[in-house]
Amino acid sequence: MDLAQFSQQLINGISLGSLYGIIAIGYTMVYGILRLINFAHGDVMMMGCFFAYYGILMFSLPWQFSFIIAIALTAILGIIIDRGAYRPVRKAPRISALITAIGVSFLLENAGIVVFGGRQKAFFRPEMFDSIITFHGIRFLNLAIYVPIITLTLLGIILLIIYRTKVGRAMRCISHDMETTRLMGVDVNRVIAITFAMGSAAAAAGGILWALKYPQINPLMGIIPGLKAFVAAVLGGIGNVGGAMIGGLILGLAEIMLVAIRPDLSGYRDAIAFGILIIILLFRPTGLFGEKLPE
Repeated sequence: MDLAQFSQQLINGISLGSLYGIIAIGYTMVYGILRLINFAHGDVMMMGCFFAYYGILMFSLPWQFSFIIAIALTAILGIIIDRGAYRPVRKAPRISALITAIGVSFLLENAGIVVFGGRQKAFFRPEMFDSIITFHGIRFLNLAIYVPIITLTLLGIILLIIYRTKVGRAMRCISHDMETTRLMGVDVNRVIAITFAMGSAAAAAGGILWALKYPQINPLMGIIPGLKAFVAAVLGGIGNVGGAMIGGLILGLAEIMLVAIRPDLSGYRDAIAFGILIIILLFRPTGLFGEKLPE
């Protein structure tokens, strides 16, 4: 593989890893507060894509407004899921919350099939994301440059909220001791709802970028990206927002580079991600940047 090919695959890997990272942030935020793996997260991402799709198709909204409204609606959906599904089992054993998350995932997928139909739908890609950049023998869609920039911008906003606002301080307090935080007068349910809203909004943004990169959507589209984002969150250290992004980049680069070096392994691309998950759980269960949690 020459320098041009390496550079081409490096750009592809960073772009894909950025998508995994932004979706993984939602997983890691919810886990950091509730110790809950929200397996419906990939399906929340799917809903964000369909909100954007129908905003353009049915309501003829400009794509910028459609994308922003879709992210806002997905944030509201996250609050509804927390209020209707997770809050009632908050004091139940963790296995109950896990089963609830799986149930919400199946509900969103099957509701999507009933409401949206099971067939693939072409997603609108604006012209500004549809031009080809040629540079020293490298050809790539300019979207590959926009994706990391948008992702890092969103990461910066989320980190700013977590570490520079009262809500972010409350999130960090709840992650350490929910009951003590409640006794200090913090509205824990409100803070958790905001966390779900932020995580769902990040999933919607990642889903829209995913649909721009691979412009077809369907009600089951969130399954594989959601699982790989979960792997990225575990790899980076689930509960660590920055770690989730780094885990996503590592996972995206590993997938792209291994297939570029060994094209005969392209059929095992998905297996690479889950192989990484097994290895990280065996040798470093807390991830690269995770901390050991008290029992």
